[in-house]
Amino acid sequence: MKIWIASLPGKFLRRTREEGLDDLGQPVERLIAEGGEPCRDVLRRARPGEALILASHTPFMQPGPFREFGPVYLLAEASAEEVRRDRLPLPPGGETTYFGPRFVLRAYSAEQRIVAADLVEADAAQAAVESILSRPDTAYLQARFPTYGCFACRIERLP
Repeated sequence: MKIWIASLPGKFLRRTREEGLDDLGQPVERLIAEGGEPCRDVLRRARPGEALILASHTPFMQPGPFREFGPVYLLAEASAEEVRRDRLPLPPGGETTYFGPRFVLRAYSAEQRIVAADLVEADAAQAAVESILSRPDTAYLQARFPTYGCFACRIERLP
């Protein structure tokens, strides 16, 4: 099964970087990376000394009881680095690895309601993604970091 890791919306990236406002209309926080912060825009961990933005973001497109806002890190300036969106940002263990050894997958319906969730090990993640995306009630997945529950990425199936 072919998958696609959705980008953060361009409107959100422009607004946070150029206007300094997040999805809640709040001022973003600008900081210098200690190293290891999960940069949502480039699907890797920050390197020490990189300029970052911490902003509130919602990965949901419509209102509803499951819509939530949470913190995401992104590079303070747009990057020209290549970001592979056709595969999970694995394996874990490298200096800039995005996911750790395990993460959460949440399946959502077209109405943006949770229909399944699982804590997966990185080495079994691809099979878990394919299994959950093959369910007829799953429109897309969200990957989340397990300890804080922060949004990591949206995973879609490609035809």
